[in-house]
Amino acid sequence: MSAPENTKNRVCDLFSIKYPIIQGGMVWCAGWELASAVSNAGGLGIIGSGSMYPEILRDQIKKCKEATSLPFAVNIPLLYPAVQEHIQSVIDLEVPIVFTSAGSPNSFTSKLKSHGITVVHVVSSVKFALKSEAAGVDAVVAEGFEAGGHNGREETTTMCLIPSVAKACSIPVIAAGGISDGKSVLASMILGAEGAQLGSRFVASEESSAHISFKNAVVASGEGDTTLTLKELTPVRMLHNDLFRELSKAKENGATPEQLSEILGKGKAKKGMFEGDLEKGELEIGQIAALLKNILPASEIISDIVQSYRKAGGNKLGLRFKF
Repeated sequence: MSAPENTKNRVCDLFSIKYPIIQGGMVWCAGWELASAVSNAGGLGIIGSGSMYPEILRDQIKKCKEATSLPFAVNIPLLYPAVQEHIQSVIDLEVPIVFTSAGSPNSFTSKLKSHGITVVHVVSSVKFALKSEAAGVDAVVAEGFEAGGHNGREETTTMCLIPSVAKACSIPVIAAGGISDGKSVLASMILGAEGAQLGSRFVASEESSAHISFKNAVVASGEGDTTLTLKELTPVRMLHNDLFRELSKAKENGATPEQLSEILGKGKAKKGMFEGDLEKGELEIGQIAALLKNILPASEIISDIVQSYRKAGGNKLGLRFKF
């Protein structure tokens, strides 16, 4: 891919995008409509494959290619049961960029890069950032404790994680966790990131495939309404509801991981985020939800980020990117 003119940082060069704004590949919320809208607005849209059967992902990729001529990516959680099929799909359909998460970057990085695919891995610590760099990835997403969905056990906040990873790695660092506007994008760049990934902000977008009831719950949430829980299984940040309270009570009563897994069951994320069951479903969202007050088109979200970045003085600080 050839880089656009006047690119000022390595993230824009790497992805051939106008702005170093990346949309998170959230399960049940990030389909082709959102990914193409973000890419068409100058950022990097991502299809979240973790909630998709292989045939669904292939259809999503084809529709995204029809909706945009610009680069987009696919996020592939490496613990996904059909990961081999997803990997083959992105190779066969010539997806230009893949973000991997929830597993070892050694698993598929070499294979993807041998097919000319740019690879980015999501990490929650310096240790795994260095392992990712050693595995040959082109960039890392350093995701802080504030982020929604599945997260690291370390509970390292974005403010601490970004400068540590940026200092340790030579490859570009993309900040994630607690970022929703131009001011927080600017803050992450001052700390050493060269791009920012936003998940929760794009959940509350018109093009998000999340259920409207979930979107409304996100923008209605307040401070302290999310918690990182289930470290006994896979850590996940959830919006408080009946399911969360049932899990919390079981933990207080000494439930085993097996018992917690039984309560969580299967399909609860789909039930909550995609089908809109706000009490019995799993509602994954970041702490930044408390600051979100509206549901906007993706293009308007990106425009607002650019304007607030400029207003905050981002173009005057000598950083490696000017909006």
